[in-house]
Amino acid sequence: MHNKNTQILSSEEHDLDQAATLLLAGQLVAFPTETVYGLGADARQGQAVAAVYEAKGRPSFNPLIAHLPSIDAAQRYVQWSAQAQTLADAFWPGPLTLVLPLRQDHGISPLVTAGLDTLAVRIPAHPTAHKLLALVDGPVAAPSANPSGRISPTTAAHVSAGLNGRIAAIVDDGACGVGLESTIVGLATPQPILLRPGGLAAEEIEAVLGHPLMQRDAHDALTAPGQLLSHYAPNEQVRLNAMQAKAGELMLGFGAMACDLNLSEAGDLAEAAANLFGHLHQLDALNKPIAVAPVPTHGLGVAINDRLHRAAAPRD
Repeated sequence: MHNKNTQILSSEEHDLDQAATLLLAGQLVAFPTETVYGLGADARQGQAVAAVYEAKGRPSFNPLIAHLPSIDAAQRYVQWSAQAQTLADAFWPGPLTLVLPLRQDHGISPLVTAGLDTLAVRIPAHPTAHKLLALVDGPVAAPSANPSGRISPTTAAHVSAGLNGRIAAIVDDGACGVGLESTIVGLATPQPILLRPGGLAAEEIEAVLGHPLMQRDAHDALTAPGQLLSHYAPNEQVRLNAMQAKAGELMLGFGAMACDLNLSEAGDLAEAAANLFGHLHQLDALNKPIAVAPVPTHGLGVAINDRLHRAAAPRD
């Protein structure tokens, strides 16, 4: 995945056209938002999203935020609601992310949602981000553009220091008007819930809604970026590092082998990461125990194994 050298693009129109072309071709492009620089990938392309985790060395598949140019664009992917409209009218574009149920025909890679049936959406206020997203005219998944665990980047130089050679391009438009990351509000439940505090005060959101936000219990299942991972577990038992299925089991393969579904026949970890949640959902629907072939524990394999270990963990 290593590019020889990451291109630095300006915020001029011809450079933004090139950035949009790269994103639509499945390449990674960092770009400024009003909070921090984001590392963008087309949210409809599983292997592009997997490459984000790979470039960041992000240890687990957390849900990602889909950045969009307009409310109309957001409505193509999520089930819109009156509360969503109220908050969008008040705070978009801006540092507010809304988590809403996915539409049936959404086309979003399950890696973006970490296998959940909700999507986090945001319209950033940064003019350059806005222009780029309008050119892509689709959802761009973008966590902060830095190696995992390092300080969030607020200039193109920060991005380059951490990711040069690992991504296709960086759109340089100076320093971000540094803020915290966006505030995340969940609207997939009857009562709006604060899923992550951020750059927009909860009090401002509550004033617009006319009632308090519910607070997340630390023990709740995880439903948004910036929280730990949700415990995604299929209905039946999951057996790891299996060389073949036992009677009554379904086989999830990796590499060239006999199986019911294969994460990657070629043994490509980015492809396996892109397929992981979708394949688990497909096998889970058949209501049989799942045996999983060994997946190497380097690169993206670390995150894949982390997810599989959670799926296989003993149930309460």
